[in-house]
Amino acid sequence: MLGQAAHANLLIEIDKAAQRMTITLNGAQLYKWPVSTGANGFDTPSGAFRPFRMEIDHTSDEYENAPMPYSIFFTMTGNAVHGTEYESSLGHAVSHGCVRLSVKNAATLWSLVKQEKMANTSVVVTGEIPNAKPSAAALSAAKLLNASALKPVSANAEPPRAPALPSLFSFFDH
Repeated sequence: MLGQAAHANLLIEIDKAAQRMTITLNGAQLYKWPVSTGANGFDTPSGAFRPFRMEIDHTSDEYENAPMPYSIFFTMTGNAVHGTEYESSLGHAVSHGCVRLSVKNAATLWSLVKQEKMANTSVVVTGEIPNAKPSAAALSAAKLLNASALKPVSANAEPPRAPALPSLFSFFDH
């Protein structure tokens, strides 16, 4: 393998239930930091993502030019990992969907992603928001399900049959 560059595997794991981020490089844990993920109604999306844009001094277009230092964007809808000056809120789900961490830790992570390359970095978001209330959509779906009052069916019961269609000759019988 002479002449080939080694590709690092940088993993950024975000656990919404624990409000913690774990940074692993080639299987070795480097850091574990408190974070703030999305609050009720602004949940940070779960899944596996690849960062695609980094900005060292970004401000939010949606939230009154809020500072987002050391931003690492991982969804096309604007979710990013970034620093926050509100360090007292770390460990609590209070953001509008981004993943916040201390400015010092955000700078460390930003440098690490820049060094290892976005193409070699994965962002994995898991868990549920602590003490979250179900969304309005989930509540509506539950109401519809309850309204339909699904009844248990015994193992021996025949499946329901569709109503019989009228015979073509019945249209001529008067």
